[in-house]
Amino acid sequence: MVVKNSEMVKDYSKMKSLRLDLLVEFDDQTTVDLEMQLRQTKDNMMNRFPYYSARLHGSQDMEGKSYSQLKETIVMIFFNVSIFANDNICNTFRYKCDGDLPFVKEEKEDRMKLRTIEMPKVDLNKPLEEMNEQEKMIYYFLNCHKGIEDSKIKVMIESDGVIQMLEKRVETISDDRWKKIIEDFQKLHENEERIELQLELEEAQRQMKEARKDKEEARKEKEEARKEKEEAHKEKEEAHKEKEEARKAILEADKKVKQMVCKMYEDGFSLEQISEYCSLNVDEIQVLIKS
Repeated sequence: MVVKNSEMVKDYSKMKSLRLDLLVEFDDQTTVDLEMQLRQTKDNMMNRFPYYSARLHGSQDMEGKSYSQLKETIVMIFFNVSIFANDNICNTFRYKCDGDLPFVKEEKEDRMKLRTIEMPKVDLNKPLEEMNEQEKMIYYFLNCHKGIEDSKIKVMIESDGVIQMLEKRVETISDDRWKKIIEDFQKLHENEERIELQLELEEAQRQMKEARKDKEEARKEKEEARKEKEEAHKEKEEAHKEKEEARKAILEADKKVKQMVCKMYEDGFSLEQISEYCSLNVDEIQVLIKS
């Protein structure tokens, strides 16, 4: 087993920069990305890990080679929170049809997998003799760096053939290397927490900005409504003014007609002559003369 550089190289400038938690390659060249997800985050982790898987699978040196030479890649995520509504500690995800039809005929041909391990479903305090193989392997993975100082690890090393084989691989990693792996892991998740806090801060700032924008738009709408109200009031006043001026004009015209009718009548014009000249009937002329 070889611990590899966990920083994924970008093939072009617009690719997202990736740093995996722990990347190891086994003797058969199977590459496994071990990810530790301490908590639920807001960065769409169910999209993030398939992206890791695609990048990892596509990072193999395949120039001039057949696709049959692709090696298996596995992204294995240890969740410190429960994710799936089942009792399975481990779940493996592959390419499958909607009807559960596998994309490849044989499992060995399925070289791109995503495995999840939900640690809250594992009782790490359970006595070793009560643990199943999955629970033992998970316990070993989380505690193998302690060596025989951990009583359960000590018993596993002494009695379990698979663990003995793994222990031989782990022994090839020096204490300093383990220390660096753990320190890198801690730093990575400290960065993850800072990034999460930064994302939360940016989200809060975005919401505040949107709230200010909504408030400003509401203020503008209120101002527009006030202006429209003022314009409507102004138009109403203008209409009233025009109506009043029209009424006055009519009164003034009526006054002039009356003066003219009375003057003509005083000058000896007959009612019929006045009617013809002023376009009024005789009855209307008589009303004007008498008023």
